[in-house]
Amino acid sequence: MAFDIDRYTETSVQVNWEDLDFDEFRTNPLPESTLRSLRYMCDIEYHTVCYLRDMLMTPSHEDRDVTAFMTMWNREEFWHGEALAAVLKAHDITVDFDQLKATRLKLGWKDHLDPIKQSVLGNLVGNDFIAVHMSWGAANEWSATAAYTRLAEMEQHPVLATLLRRIAKQETRHVAFYASQARTRLEASKGARRLTRFALKSFWGPVGSGVMPEAEVTHVMSHLFSGEDGLAEVRRIDGHIAKLPGMQGLTIIETALRARGIAAA
Repeated sequence: MAFDIDRYTETSVQVNWEDLDFDEFRTNPLPESTLRSLRYMCDIEYHTVCYLRDMLMTPSHEDRDVTAFMTMWNREEFWHGEALAAVLKAHDITVDFDQLKATRLKLGWKDHLDPIKQSVLGNLVGNDFIAVHMSWGAANEWSATAAYTRLAEMEQHPVLATLLRRIAKQETRHVAFYASQARTRLEASKGARRLTRFALKSFWGPVGSGVMPEAEVTHVMSHLFSGEDGLAEVRRIDGHIAKLPGMQGLTIIETALRARGIAAA
């Protein structure tokens, strides 16, 4: 079924957490490993605007549906960051925007060059680049949805689990858009299929791996996806990606975990 972009833009809202009793975190605080993962997730949600910046330098910005979606997507992801920051604040962890800015500044020339590279590559490739963008976005959003859902199941904290499931519900709509767009564009172009497969196989990394320290990437992926249950979830995500036209046999999530020594045997 085609994604209804008009309905999405009309119904897009910020994730709600004001009805949740955050005092529960005082009597039932989260463990350090979970707080560390939540801080990572929070930082990456706030960095969404950088991904939006880069993508708007490519042919994607010329597509009405893509532009409409990304405007609302960026807004929703910002509020995901705000919600996670509120959880961290309840544990006396302050998310400082100066620190977020410092993280970006540490990227140095990479941060300045990324939009330029995206623009040059996108304009050289043309509209087939949008298929790469949509497929890459689908892989990221499948990963994000799984991460939030899995952390909710692992912790079983009454407040955190409710909040994370609300965030995951919004992420599923992001998945629906990206995957719908990817399928349509990949089916229409052999060149798009070849380019997308090459890009995912050669360059994809866990969400945030281009921004956060590798130690933090490894912690989050190990925390959420280690062991047999984690590997099963990883293979489920890879299964979704492999069903996209031309992506059969790709195992980019499992490959990324095994490269970090995380996935079970």
